[in-house]
Amino acid sequence: MTETLTIRQMCDAHQVTPRTLRFYEAKELLTPIRQGSKRLYTRKDRARLQLILRGKRFGFSLEDIRQLLDMYDHNGSNQVQLERTYQLAQDRIAQMKAQAAELSLAIQDLETEMRGVAATLAAFRKAAE
Repeated sequence: MTETLTIRQMCDAHQVTPRTLRFYEAKELLTPIRQGSKRLYTRKDRARLQLILRGKRFGFSLEDIRQLLDMYDHNGSNQVQLERTYQLAQDRIAQMKAQAAELSLAIQDLETEMRGVAATLAAFRKAAE
């Protein structure tokens, strides 16, 4: 028999809320065993949750994550899944690099503004002396 975790154990193990797990279930990313109102998570669910959380950390959409998980072939090479993952990752890296460049410019602009404000404040303080 497969070792299962309750929703509370799953939350504790992966630092997520019950609401998050129910949301992922509603989005068909997780499919726990249902015993009445009780949810039991298998090793497969735990592995999928780890991949979901990693994908979210990298900025992949839930739909992209769902599609990638659904491409998994238990009996195959998973080449198609890996190729799609690689393409999505390349696209995400490009987006992240563009965001990093925008942030770098925004930081430079804000630092320039702060130097101007600091100079104005220093002038005010000097005039008040």
